[in-house]
Amino acid sequence: MQVISFVTQKGGSGKTTLAFCCAVAAYQQGKEVLIVDMDPQGTAEKWYQDREDERPRLVRLESNKLDSALTKAEDNNFDIVFIDTPGRDEPAIAVAARNSDFCIVPCRPTFADMKATPPTIQTIKRLNKPVAFVLTQTPPRGYRITEAEKGLSVLGSVAPVHTVMRNDYQDSLGVGLGVTEYQPEGKAADEIRSLWQWIQKKMEKNTYAQETNFA
Repeated sequence: MQVISFVTQKGGSGKTTLAFCCAVAAYQQGKEVLIVDMDPQGTAEKWYQDREDERPRLVRLESNKLDSALTKAEDNNFDIVFIDTPGRDEPAIAVAARNSDFCIVPCRPTFADMKATPPTIQTIKRLNKPVAFVLTQTPPRGYRITEAEKGLSVLGSVAPVHTVMRNDYQDSLGVGLGVTEYQPEGKAADEIRSLWQWIQKKMEKNTYAQETNFA
């Protein structure tokens, strides 16, 4: 079972949207997927309540219940668990990262968002967990994206796929769908499928590196 956490100490980054959209993309591949909502705002849970399909499954819990929840998820043969964490500096972020195989840090291409990322990265690296930034809510093109990629690359890996500020993300949230369900042929759906493909390949490389330690 793979565990992926979406972590950031800056609210409004699109963290929850990224989490449930990637979860739906994995579910559409035939994976058994569980979303763990640890954010007190409960946005993922509200999304799930608006959803007609019962899958991917979702549970909402506090950080002290995460270990037992993951054990139950593995016992129930889930393939992937996506953890949505609080959008602020909380111990829950460290708990989620510690239990994860890969950490995703969503970040908008703004000075305020980028300035807020170092503490999150420090926590994840202290736990020796693989991590990557994903630029979110970007303009379609322009210098802001390039400058943000350069700035974040100093701290860690940056996904080559970013999500543009598109109505499909907010509209899908409102009706309990992922963008790949809401507008399967849309640009937002293409972004999420490409991003999820990149995450999978990145995790495969991380697993291979751990299993074939030639040191």
